[in-house]
Amino acid sequence: MKKKTIKFLVPYPYDIAPGQRFRYEQYLDILTEKNFEYELLSFLDEDTNKILYKKGHTLQKVTGVLKGFLRRFWHIWKARNADFVFVYREATPVGFPYVEWILTKVFNRKLIYDFDDAIWIPATSSQNKLIAFLKSPDKVKKICKWAYKISVGNEYLQKNANQFANSTTKAVLNPTTIDLEKKHNILHQHNPNKKPIIGWTGSHSTLIYLEMITPILKELEQKYDFTFRVICNQNPNLDTENQLQSFEFVKWNKETEIQDLSELDIGIMPLTADAWAEGKCGFKALQYMALGTPAVISPIGVNKKIISQNENGFLADTETEWKEYLSLLLENPQKRQEMGILALKTIQNEYSVQSNRENFLGLFT
Repeated sequence: MKKKTIKFLVPYPYDIAPGQRFRYEQYLDILTEKNFEYELLSFLDEDTNKILYKKGHTLQKVTGVLKGFLRRFWHIWKARNADFVFVYREATPVGFPYVEWILTKVFNRKLIYDFDDAIWIPATSSQNKLIAFLKSPDKVKKICKWAYKISVGNEYLQKNANQFANSTTKAVLNPTTIDLEKKHNILHQHNPNKKPIIGWTGSHSTLIYLEMITPILKELEQKYDFTFRVICNQNPNLDTENQLQSFEFVKWNKETEIQDLSELDIGIMPLTADAWAEGKCGFKALQYMALGTPAVISPIGVNKKIISQNENGFLADTETEWKEYLSLLLENPQKRQEMGILALKTIQNEYSVQSNRENFLGLFT
């Protein structure tokens, strides 16, 4: 039987970006098993990606991005006869979606459009403010209209994608999932005699969410002895910036990521209540829970679906609730263990690669 071909047009090189790793990369072996032949085509090369968020290197950054645009024309040619073209978020970071237009309108390819954030909402940060004016959030609506299938990470994204889509395309709810066999396969070892670790993980772009939790942790320090671990690619220096005595920074490393996460006794995911946060897919909470660690998270978007209150974790809305639930878990190792067991079961049943396998494969039919 002839193999069907898939061309993945994605922003970053393989095994670097969390979104890419957990949206499609962990399914690649399954695609191979099912007689698909695929190729990963990234906009950025590895050298440019390494310096993209570092200070300086302006010439190399500009050169690397321009090469990405040129590379995309070669990618269009390579994808012109593919059975499926899978675009994660966008084929190019700025401007009109010419790549998607050519592939769907000129070459008539079946485009599967996948996103896991509310990327149609303009979101300017200190890292992207120089090119924010070149971004085209409306491109999401255009690509949804051209897509053969749309794959999204939660119901909020699904509702909006369906409003953007053409009359024959319906967005598929394809949750962000965890591979419990090959990746998140170390269970947290509950030890009531060690100092508990409250932890947060994320990229530099989401460090802003720690601002709302830092004062709460400072207050808890007055009563409890714990460590607050931040696993990130950038050090927020909360010990010097915010005088947080419990702060510990662990630089994100894909080789040690799971081990570093497995040492957490409590995972947190604070969010602000806005449209951008509504589009998030609960990834931090899913990672904690997959390792048998209870999570305390903001009741925003899909988080309200992931957590069953006081069973597999806590939803904390107010400052009082954050202090109450964190205190309860700090004081009760047994409660942490019981919640962690139920948290893992939630991932196994609803948010694992294994439980979502057929749903993901259904995109390519």
